[in-house]
Amino acid sequence: MYCMNCGVRLAESERCCPLCGTAAYHPDLPPQNGAPPFPTTLPQKEQWNPRGVLFLITLALAAAAGALVICNLELDGRITFAGYTVGGMLLGYCLAVLPCWFARPNPVVFVPLDFTALLLYLLYIDLKGPGGWFMPFAFPVVGGIGLMVTATVTLYRYLRRGALYITGGAFVALGSFMLLVSFLADYTFGLHSFWWAICLLILLCSLGVFLLLAAMIRPLREALHKCFFL
Repeated sequence: MYCMNCGVRLAESERCCPLCGTAAYHPDLPPQNGAPPFPTTLPQKEQWNPRGVLFLITLALAAAAGALVICNLELDGRITFAGYTVGGMLLGYCLAVLPCWFARPNPVVFVPLDFTALLLYLLYIDLKGPGGWFMPFAFPVVGGIGLMVTATVTLYRYLRRGALYITGGAFVALGSFMLLVSFLADYTFGLHSFWWAICLLILLCSLGVFLLLAAMIRPLREALHKCFFL
């Protein structure tokens, strides 16, 4: 017996087609009882434990870090290259793996935590290398960008409206901050070049002012919303 709608083969005991739901009817055959040729329930998908995967990743990284430290001590008698590698692994763990341990990681917490981990890694590089650039350059630059990103993420999370105002203000603040970065680079490394900072200032501030105007002008705001879902 076959389905009158889609043509799939049916068992004599079928009351309806399992694919399209059409009632099965044959005027010359009385309905019979029997097992259907198709399963009535869907197979259960294999469940995997994400925390188990995270635990394995953590264990693998810890084992790799331990092996690097042991090899470094055996070769040099002290920590040299292993410190940079293990520090980079810890930084990557904080950025990519640590938030996955939480069902709903709060970016207001993890963004400053990530920037703090980056600052600590840069401080380690400064102390192990020639040094002298962390406090006058890396700390204010990375710390300032971290504060701006944290403030932007916080406003996005706790303010339901005003995304264009927040984004425009963030671009203007970042463009203005480039002048400070240029001054610190000149003070720390002797780079007598401000043109790149001025170009970024003009570009970012122009984009920020455009977004602020779009937030205030309704037709422009609606056009942006239709094009980019802003």
